[in-house]
Amino acid sequence: MRRDRQRLHDILEALDWIAHVIAGRTESDFLADETLCYAVAQKLTIIGEAVARLSPEITARYNSVPWPDIVGLRNILVHEYFGIYWPLVWQTAVDHAPALRQQVAEILSVEFPD
Repeated sequence: MRRDRQRLHDILEALDWIAHVIAGRTESDFLADETLCYAVAQKLTIIGEAVARLSPEITARYNSVPWPDIVGLRNILVHEYFGIYWPLVWQTAVDHAPALRQQVAEILSVEFPD
């Protein structure tokens, strides 16, 4: 069974992957590349799944992180895949993912300092 530490690392890994693949790209580049769109959506799904499985203690201690929104996006990506609004996925990758990465890295350093 995966624990909070591993889940937080999974989140960081997915966020780093997203940052790497969108680096130097524009929203137009992103929207024109269906494979990239679905790949980023998959990583966001992984992030949402990991967040959904974090312990209530972690999510309560760090309630400034928009945990419910992250899980909500995961649910949309998985269950409403036919209606994904790709500009929102781009905005999430560009604007929200870097902030989440910083928050998760901070949580890891406080909760698991070794």
